[in-house]
Amino acid sequence: MTNDVVSRLAARCLNGYDDLIDAWLPEVMAIEPYARGLVAPEEVRAGARVGFALILRVLADGRTPEELAPHSEGMGERRAGQGVPLESLLAAARLDAKVLWHGLIAQAEPDDLPGLLRSANLVWEAVEQHNTGLMTGYQRAVLEMGRQREDQRRTWFARLLDNDGRNPDVVRDAGRVLGFDTSAAFVAVVTDGSTGPLRSGTPPDSSLADPAAGASLRAAVSTLGSLGLRLHRHDAPTGDILVVQLPARAGGAERVVLDALAGVPCGVSPEVAGLARIPHAVRLAAATARAAAPEGGPVRLEDSWLEVFTAHNPELSAELAARVLGPLYTVGAAERERLLETVRVHLAGDGAIAATAAALYCHRNTIQHRFARFKELTGRDVRAPEDAAVIALALRAATF
Repeated sequence: MTNDVVSRLAARCLNGYDDLIDAWLPEVMAIEPYARGLVAPEEVRAGARVGFALILRVLADGRTPEELAPHSEGMGERRAGQGVPLESLLAAARLDAKVLWHGLIAQAEPDDLPGLLRSANLVWEAVEQHNTGLMTGYQRAVLEMGRQREDQRRTWFARLLDNDGRNPDVVRDAGRVLGFDTSAAFVAVVTDGSTGPLRSGTPPDSSLADPAAGASLRAAVSTLGSLGLRLHRHDAPTGDILVVQLPARAGGAERVVLDALAGVPCGVSPEVAGLARIPHAVRLAAATARAAAPEGGPVRLEDSWLEVFTAHNPELSAELAARVLGPLYTVGAAERERLLETVRVHLAGDGAIAATAAALYCHRNTIQHRFARFKELTGRDVRAPEDAAVIALALRAATF
């Protein structure tokens, strides 16, 4: 990767290249964020001494010296860790070529210039090799820092759940790491199948979440992130959790979240006030996902109270269904289904007998006779609010 002219001139520059660095350093220190002292000039100079030596040795010897080989990537990693933007790092590195070229010309005799000009590509290639190492090290460091930040976010979110939001120090530190305002309003989302332990002491379930649900949730996260919402997605083997901070004084924010979740099978908690309530919200969203069995999109707890209550204790729900609806099985199937349909339609409507009669194309007296027969068999009057609530719960329990 060299010729005699370039090799000889590079060797001459190696004998004393502080002048080159003196010319290079002021231009670099004018680049942001070097200009505001993010990296001390002494450190920049020290790195340049090794970097220039590396490039000049490549030009002089035609190979990368083993002892200097790790420098480029190591420098890229350090600058990433110091917060220097990649474009600023590469802007500084591009000055290497200009300064080195001027240095080689300064060392050249008149007879050297034609050969140097013909071999200019070797200088650019040596500098580009150094720049490639810088980028490789920088990008590797950015990926590692991203993994570390994500690990830290996962750890603190898990601590928040495990602590159940009771420790103010944990809530404060979790908010700082997650980038949340601890006093803001939040909603929690849990994908269908998230039946594992969301809190210490909760027995795990053997169910596993549908991978497609996790993929669709990640797409929703991207959409919500593009809208500027603060959020955190927490992967779990049994279903993913998403927490979204709702903007202050932003009407319809929950609607925006639900629209982004279209097609995501998940349970959605009610809005909760403060980060300390997130563990509670997660449990509510998980209960909704388990009970409502969402298929085509998000299901709110607000729309699923009956399912959640009946699914919370399957044994009790089965007992309720058997005790309230069991007597209906003493009559024929046709009469039983007719009575059940009438009760379901009435409970789903506005409670007016006329509306129920219209929906079933019956006379209102027919509806009243069916209610009377239902009460005769079950002891429950669908027109009485308390009995109606028990009947509605029993009907929902019977579907589990």
